[in-house]
This record gives sequence, structure tokens and C-alpha cells, in this order.
Amino acid sequence: MHIAEGVLSPAVLGAGALLGAAGVAWGLRRMEGGRIMEVGILSAAFFVGSLIHVPIGVTSAHLLLTGLLGVLLGWAAIPAILAALILQALLFQYGGLTTLGVNTFTMGSSAVLAWYAWRGIRRLWPGSTGQKVAAFCGGALGVAIAALLTALALAFTDEGFLAAAKILLVAHLPVMVAEGFITMVTVGFIARVRPEMLATGTSGMPDAPRPRKEN
Repeated sequence: MHIAEGVLSPAVLGAGALLGAAGVAWGLRRMEGGRIMEVGILSAAFFVGSLIHVPIGVTSAHLLLTGLLGVLLGWAAIPAILAALILQALLFQYGGLTTLGVNTFTMGSSAVLAWYAWRGIRRLWPGSTGQKVAAFCGGALGVAIAALLTALALAFTDEGFLAAAKILLVAHLPVMVAEGFITMVTVGFIARVRPEMLATGTSGMPDAPRPRKEN
């Protein structure tokens, strides 16, 4: 999912840098100081997850965890993703410094949209079943939107990248399902042991389910 150096056109790089910077600024503005530790831990999880590659035919895919970060962090997921991308670029040459803006925007915006999907489904479908569905959709949507935006960045650079963009989308279909289940299981565990993590606090409307009344 990381776009490497020397691939994108200057126009796409410039647009990505502006959009990425705006997302990071807004994410930092809405991030609560008391959640810095959670942001750091999830940024590390994103960093490690992207290092595990799974061969799929002639290409390979890896976990993104953008949906999980979005569900747990909301807008704060964007600066968390940026921090991990910087380390990946410097330590392992994943992506690159000139593509930081584009990669941050594609993955960060997908995390935020996954958060909105999570919140919307939870409001429409309360209860444990609704929580599972919302978490699965958030995890899968985080990958789907990131893959789509990355494919669009390639397509807008050169029509010759259309084939690569299609392969990218198809290769990440199983990753969408896998991350949907990972997010669902993780959110279910967090809801039992630390439900306050499901309340992003960025809009004053907690997502955490209400505690059940004991009989």
C-alpha cells in the first residue's frame, strides 16, 4: 500500500502533501492529551503490522490496521499513521519521504472514514451484534478506501498505472476480510476489559457501550 519514490507525478505529490498536512493538523487539534499513550501504542501496531507481508499470486499484501486505528482513535489516527510512516521510510525504505503526504492521506483518511462508519452503525444498531458488525465494517472499510485512494493516485499519475491499480485492489480483497475480523475481535476484547478506549472523545459523544445491568 506504500507508494514508493519516483512513481507519482509532481501534481499528485503536491496535492497529497497538502491534504496530508491538513489531516495531520486537524488530527492533532482534536487529539486529547490524555490519549497520547494510546496513540503511540497503536502507531507502533500500525508500524509492525505493515512489516508482515503475505504473498498473493504475483504480488503480496500486508496488514494495514487503518480501520482499527480509526475505530479507536478517530481523527488522531492520522498523526499516528504519519509517525509510523516516517519510521518505515527511514528504517526500511517503505514508501519514501516525498510520498509521505500521499501515503498519509490515503491511509489516514481511510481510518477516519472507518471511524465514521463505526459510529454510524453503532448508533443505528446498538448492542453486541451491532458492535461486531460495526467493527468488522470499520476494519474492512479502512483497507478498501486506502486501496482505492492509492489506486486513484496511481491512475491520476499515468494511464499506464491503471493495470497496477486494478491488481492492487484485487490483491487487498482478502486483506479487507482479514482486517474486518481482526478489528471485530480486538474491539470485542477492548469492550470487555477497557471500554473507555472505544470513546474517542473528539466530539463529546462516547462510542463505548453502556455497561450491562446485573440481574
